[in-house]
Formats: sequence, C-alpha cells, structure tokens
Amino acid sequence: MRVEAAISDRPFSGLILAGGRSWRLGSDKALLELGGHTLVERVISVLHPITDEVIVVTNTPDRFAHLAADVRFVKDVLPRPSALVGIYSGLLAARYEYSLVVACDMPFLNPNLLRYLVNQATGCDVVIPRHSRGLEALHACYSRRCIGPMENLMQKEDATIAHFFPEVKVCYIDEPVLRELDPEGLSFYNINTPADWELAQGLARQRMAPDQ
Repeated sequence: MRVEAAISDRPFSGLILAGGRSWRLGSDKALLELGGHTLVERVISVLHPITDEVIVVTNTPDRFAHLAADVRFVKDVLPRPSALVGIYSGLLAARYEYSLVVACDMPFLNPNLLRYLVNQATGCDVVIPRHSRGLEALHACYSRRCIGPMENLMQKEDATIAHFFPEVKVCYIDEPVLRELDPEGLSFYNINTPADWELAQGLARQRMAPDQ
C-alpha cells in the first residue's frame, strides 16, 4: 500500500494545547529544551508549513512571550481546564472551518502523517488516528461543527473527548496507514514523566547523530 500525503489547498488552523500542569515533571513541559529548541517551538515549526495559522491554547501566555510574533494565544473559555475545553476554546478562536490539534509535548511529530490527516477532512468532522492503544484525540483534526456537540458534553460535566463522537461524522485512520506514514512510530510519543523526558532526550540524540 502506498499512501500519499499531499499538501491540502483547504485553509487550516493549527491548535497547540499547552494547558497541562506538568505536575509529574515539576516544570512546564512546553518549555523544556530538546535539541536546541523548546518542545512548543518544535511543534510550531512542524505546524507552520502545514497550517495557515498557529494558535497556542494556554492560560499563561506570558510564559511564551519568546515565540514568533505570528503565533496567536487564546485562554480556556471555561474555568475547568481539560483537553476537551482546550480544543473547544481553540475551535472558537480559529479563523478556519477545520483545525489540526496537537499537544505541546509531542516532540517527534511527523509532517507526512499530519498532512494526511488534513487531506482526509473533506466530509468529516473529526479525523483521528486509531491503533491498538486507542484513539489519539490530541493528534487529530476537528471541524467547527464539533463545537455544539462539545458544548452538550461539557454541560453534562463529561470531559471525555470521544463521548461527543456519536453526534458528528468521524473518520478513523487505522494502523496500516499510520505505519506507512510514520514508520518510526513516534508521532504520538508524549512527555508526562521524568522517564518519558529521559527517553525523549535519548531519541533526539540518536536522530541528530551523523550516520556512521
């Protein structure tokens, strides 16, 4: 199977969720430096060529004053922060119908896979990777048509992202395509613990090392 990851002609917003409190790491993981750049800078550098605007969803925008001037910041619109609230807040602020959503702590995003997700959005409200470990809700595309169903879910005080999926059209990207586009299997690697961070540093060193 050969999967194409062409560049979409549809305008897209890029949303980076940077609202995690990083309790287990003891510091703001978005600002951890890996390979000479902070994690959030690495994510921005991947999204810029793929999307038509980049928005960082954070309740502490002052922490990101060093970022490029063309990056927008929005805060959570509800007082109970969660990934669902972060996506919802970003969709409300986005200029375009569709948004590519990723977390700030994913240092090894694969542009080919992201472009593929963007290209599958026609006729779908959610385009989301699905593999043996579950769904990757923070590495997915969402349309503005998700806003109403998200509101319905939050009114029930339910923060589980996939629980609004029955109300919209969802397109799943399954493992054969994921393996084709991301053979290293690192797209969904994220950092939550000191052990995750240590492994990420080792992986980054390997990827930067000259070929022997």
